[in-house]
Amino acid sequence: MREPGRDTSCYMTAASGGTIKTPPVVRPSAPIVNRTLDQISSVRVGVVTLVILVILSLAGMLIVQQNVQGFDAYYVALTPAERQVFGSLGLFDVYHSWYYHIALLFLSLNIVLASIDRFPSVWKGYFRRPKVTGSRGWLLARPENEIIAASDRTLEAEAAQIETKFKANRLKTKVTRENGKITVFGERGLINRLGAYIVHVFLLTLFLGHFVALTTGFDADVRMIPGAVTDEIQMIEFNLDRKEKFNVQLPFSIECTDIQQSLINAAGSIDVTNTLDWRTQMKINDPEYGELIADVSMNKPVNYRGYRFFQAQTIPVGNAREITLELAPQGGGEPLTVKINRNAGTTLADGTRIDYTEFMPDFAFGGDGQPDTRSGEYNNPVAVLNVTPPGGERQRVFAFAQKLADNMPIGAPKAGYKWRLTAFEKSPLAHVLSIKYDPYDGAFIAWYIGGFGLIGALWFVFFLSHKRVWAQVSKQEDGKTEVVLAGEANRNETAFGDLFKKISEEIKGKERGNKDGRTG
Repeated sequence: MREPGRDTSCYMTAASGGTIKTPPVVRPSAPIVNRTLDQISSVRVGVVTLVILVILSLAGMLIVQQNVQGFDAYYVALTPAERQVFGSLGLFDVYHSWYYHIALLFLSLNIVLASIDRFPSVWKGYFRRPKVTGSRGWLLARPENEIIAASDRTLEAEAAQIETKFKANRLKTKVTRENGKITVFGERGLINRLGAYIVHVFLLTLFLGHFVALTTGFDADVRMIPGAVTDEIQMIEFNLDRKEKFNVQLPFSIECTDIQQSLINAAGSIDVTNTLDWRTQMKINDPEYGELIADVSMNKPVNYRGYRFFQAQTIPVGNAREITLELAPQGGGEPLTVKINRNAGTTLADGTRIDYTEFMPDFAFGGDGQPDTRSGEYNNPVAVLNVTPPGGERQRVFAFAQKLADNMPIGAPKAGYKWRLTAFEKSPLAHVLSIKYDPYDGAFIAWYIGGFGLIGALWFVFFLSHKRVWAQVSKQEDGKTEVVLAGEANRNETAFGDLFKKISEEIKGKERGNKDGRTG
């Protein structure tokens, strides 16, 4: 009799003489949330997302980004179709695009879910309850295995000798006794099983630092001319072929006190090819924290309140950081030698005040008859001075490096002296510092912690391995002791094979020694 609501079409009763068939088992489907999370955490999805990020990053490298110097010329050189396609897809600003952030977030989610999904089994299988014993068949199924000839030693003596050999090869051992057998288990490099998760941690750190730096910070440039003071930096917002500039107020003021350029050849130019280092000295006046003197060199940036100052470039117009003057008294007598730093001055013994105000590397008269410089090269260097004699009026004086004839008006004595520029220390007109504002140190987190940590973690994963060796000691029917030796490693099997062979030879050597009557 059929029960109400029960389908009996898939089986017959024994009373009818038929064969009993069990009804099919219908497994309940997993909730849609679980299935979705399983898909997101899959390796395939993670690899696809990573490939997408790599392609987008390559696009950002191959296509000049709109916040990079030289973008204007690059944009003009593109065809109208290229501008339209690249612009509509946001490829001129890939790293700030919504789809790049989504891909980064999705890959991070994949890594987190995959770690949560797989970590418990790894922890349980290798740390809490490692497999320290196994059947004879299971051991002989390991990649490395060998049956070592029987000996006359007792189980305990044989196991003790094997444990000693394992420890000599830096294996952490554990001895298990069951069913009349003794299994010696040895392993090293267990921490390598966590290598993938260490990589995940540093990869997520890299992503987090990159995201924080992009969303909370900005980049700007500031021109540093000795004597100039500013409490603003100029930001540039790019929108394809349009650049909009606006000022951002700093919580402190910056005064450039000195710039210096270390040259390979002091008599050469101030080009990059002749330069060892650039140095900018600045004074930071902070209403909250007081005054700070900081030096920014090419390989020595300065951090202050989340602002990081780098050397970016120079304004390659010749100038002089320090000048040396020769002053010949108009009434005769020994000439005086005077050294003056840029934007500084000195007072002579007779009370004459000399202020160094300007430097012209290639002196000439302009079309309006006013002194000017034809180029930034040191072709005809002149130091411009303000000289105030005692009780007199201030006069403008030009000190030439070249010797001038006495009858030339521009070289005539002034303020009681004839002036000549005898030496000077070359330096550019100005330095340009790049300012990166990163209040949460996102770049430091990304590149120094995440980046270098990831390199170390990958080395740890690929160049180290988890090595496991089992030696099962049992008595045979003839009363002799037999050893089944087996082992495996999760990577670098060749090196492990050499280790396994070494351990095997050491154990067999001990056996041969016993058979020959020698002690071990």
